[in-house]
Amino acid sequence: QVQLVESGGGLVQAGGSLRLACAASGRTFSSYGMGWFRQAPGTEREFVGGISRSGNLANYADSVKGRFTISRDNAKNTVYLQMNSLKPEDTAVYYCAARNYGESKYDYWGQGTQVTVSS
Repeated sequence: QVQLVESGGGLVQAGGSLRLACAASGRTFSSYGMGWFRQAPGTEREFVGGISRSGNLANYADSVKGRFTISRDNAKNTVYLQMNSLKPEDTAVYYCAARNYGESKYDYWGQGTQVTVSS
């Protein structure tokens, strides 16, 4: 099992940048695929992007492609979400999540961090 703690959220103006971090407990972080999700008030949680166990592959939702970048540092048990050119519609609670090797479902979730983008 893995425990996840997000950090780095806050208030930023449109066009600005933020970097979220997600620190994982345990010694097997590199065995998990990692993902970022977000949920705005009154909406369903949506997938933002994911990264492979080694970090060499990443995929993104169309809404953030070209603006957001996911990376990971397995030595530090941390996954990052670099968010550039932020828009008010990016405002949401952002969650990181982990999935076991070979599975598509994310089983482990952090508590979330609020990102607010002002216009």
